[in-house]
Amino acid sequence: MADHATPRPTAAPPRLALAAALVTVVLWASAFVGIRAAGEQISAGPLSLARLLVGSAVLGLVVAVRREPLPPRADVPRLVLCGLLWFAAYNVMLNAAEQRVDAGTAAMLVNVGPILIALLAGVLLREGCPRTLLAGCAVAFAGAVVIGLATSGRGVGAGWGAALCLAAAAAYAGGVVAQKPLLERTSALQVTFLACAIGAVACLPYAPALIGELGRAKSSAVGWTVYLGAFPTALGFTTWAYALKRTTAGRMGATTYLVPPLTIAMGWLSLNETPPALALVGGTLCLAGVFVARGARRPRLRASTSLAA
Repeated sequence: MADHATPRPTAAPPRLALAAALVTVVLWASAFVGIRAAGEQISAGPLSLARLLVGSAVLGLVVAVRREPLPPRADVPRLVLCGLLWFAAYNVMLNAAEQRVDAGTAAMLVNVGPILIALLAGVLLREGCPRTLLAGCAVAFAGAVVIGLATSGRGVGAGWGAALCLAAAAAYAGGVVAQKPLLERTSALQVTFLACAIGAVACLPYAPALIGELGRAKSSAVGWTVYLGAFPTALGFTTWAYALKRTTAGRMGATTYLVPPLTIAMGWLSLNETPPALALVGGTLCLAGVFVARGARRPRLRASTSLAA
């Protein structure tokens, strides 16, 4: 068990971590499109449950074959928190949001998450909040307000969808902060599987609705649901955890800057939808705020991850 207490060196960590991060970015961008497509037939909660069940089945099979060791008992509370926040709450809120706003707008709003990661690290790990971090937060918040104004013209539902995206970003940030120390003692695959399974258990109350909706859903919606579970969830979250173990949370958050433009392109090609022009302006502000805030966090985030471990 001692070998799990010390990170193992890898042959080419920068290249492998970058490759894993890019795989995650592409899969997560496609997830925003898949959620929009599947969400036409399956509601938010049941879709979350189905996605997590598929992801848990795929990951569980691989974990069993590889005989991955379990995490230490002391890590269980943090693992449960990660599963509840990132795999359960995040999925339900994002699915509900994307039934109200387009995929590109949702991706831009959720990408406020890296700023929230920095804020949580500053408060929970006592790293402080530098002026550049606060300035970046102000810029990103202004961008979120602009997106809210852009979507308000589409009705109350769109405005509520924007709020749900921001709540999902908060859950995502909390999940990352909880997950990072776990990866120092347990494999990325095992952490992802257990967190996914915890999220699936939390979503079990949606099981009756899922059974009914799957019986009425079109095959395309079912196909998208299976895809969401097998690829953006099982593979995407594993490659994310693999990369996160080999770099800092701040740098990993930075890679998600690529998600919104990819999502907008995919949404335009497959769903024939684009965000409102004003929302694109707000999204640019959000990304600029994240860039400004993250610029001050690299050294501290590196220190924080070793402290948290």
